Amino acid sequence: MLKRLPILCAALLALAGCSHDSDTGSAPASPPPSSTTATAPDANTAPAASSTSAPVSAASAPASTATTTTSAPTPTAPPAAPFVDNGKWVEGKNYFRIEPAQSKATSTDKIEVTEVFSYGCPACNQFHPVVTRLAASLPSDAVMAYLPASFIPQENWPMLQRAYFTAKALGVADKCNDAMYDAVWKSGELSAMNQAGNGLKPRDALPTIADAAKVYAKCGADPKEFVAVANSFSINTQMKRADDLIKAYGVTGTPTLIVNGKYRFDVGDAGGYPQTIELANWLVSKEAAGK
Repeated sequence: MLKRLPILCAALLALAGCSHDSDTGSAPASPPPSSTTATAPDANTAPAASSTSAPVSAASAPASTATTTTSAPTPTAPPAAPFVDNGKWVEGKNYFRIEPAQSKATSTDKIEVTEVFSYGCPACNQFHPVVTRLAASLPSDAVMAYLPASFIPQENWPMLQRAYFTAKALGVADKCNDAMYDAVWKSGELSAMNQAGNGLKPRDALPTIADAAKVYAKCGADPKEFVAVANSFSINTQMKRADDLIKAYGVTGTPTLIVNGKYRFDVGDAGGYPQTIELANWLVSKEAAGK
């Protein structure tokens, strides 16, 4: 069991989110439930209207080339809640409008709730069970989607992003989701931490896509095929599109939730884990009502 969090994300201390340019330092054992993502460089603030071409290209591709989308895991989705604005959720405080609004991460015609995440993010690992509950809580007119980030290469996020899209292409991403988090945070198979647990591994010693293939092999993927697909032009294109879309959404840390390409918020904005689920569903109802 790993005792420390990766260096860059660890510097956020009480903040659970992982951002672009955190400092180095020691870390707490786990982030608190009411944690939030961290502030990142201005370079990744929401783009102006003239910068919409990249995310539009991402959304125009088939759903499997941008993110994975899954309907609520329960056999029957709960009924949609009516939209009621009682002043509890405040734009600019609890959630932020993405201006201009961007395309959804997938080609779904339903309302889309997207988690921007990385398997290498300690806050995402902590948030993972909450996302599972969120997906199950969504009404039948909404779906959950997942968009892997790559913006902390020192902690091997680009490799983990590549692994996710490869697994999606091979149809094993969903059923191996838990195993990937475990490989980073429990067994350490895909950890960026050194064996002593007091720093990051050198770049040339970080886990490789072949190491990720071994994890996905437990879910039925052929390791040789996995590596071949991972290094294909298609996967490179999907990674570039994901990066463009994350930037267009104005995402500066993980985990972050995006609702229908229009609204962005994180755990801290919402006020905690239960509130995150409540706010996501409120924004879904807001979209359904056309407000």
